[in-house]
Amino acid sequence: MLLVGWNTLFTAMLSLMHPFFVSVIDINHNEKEATIEISVRCFTNDLEKMIAAETKTTIDLSQPSQKSKGDALLKAYLSKRLNLSVNGNKSSLDYVGFEIQNESTWTYFEIKNIKQLSQLNVLCEVLFGVNDQQINIFHVHAKGVRKSYELIYPKNTTQFNF
Repeated sequence: MLLVGWNTLFTAMLSLMHPFFVSVIDINHNEKEATIEISVRCFTNDLEKMIAAETKTTIDLSQPSQKSKGDALLKAYLSKRLNLSVNGNKSSLDYVGFEIQNESTWTYFEIKNIKQLSQLNVLCEVLFGVNDQQINIFHVHAKGVRKSYELIYPKNTTQFNF
């Protein structure tokens, strides 16, 4: 119940904060499945703007008829702008899909065959170029611990140790 309230409050805060260009990246190490689950939440209009700027292709992610085009463009854009190294090894993000919730787009990835997570290096330039006040907020969950960090433009790297 508390989580639902927090999500509602967070969505309202993001809506009010939109002029500050905030995205949220949640990274969860699922020990049981030996995967790292990644969700990237961005304002849809900012994401569409960046995709158009980089690919010279327009997209309306909310249109079901453009779902497969959206999948391809989101996978390409976010895979280029978000790079993770797990335990010292560069990792490939496997695209899972996306969904629209209110004014935000959630995009999902996973990294397979990660039994332990002791170090996570992040290189993130998601939405860099929309506004020089871009903030990418990371929440990383591993070994029962949650760590958070803000990458404020132009800073694009950080490291999490568990």
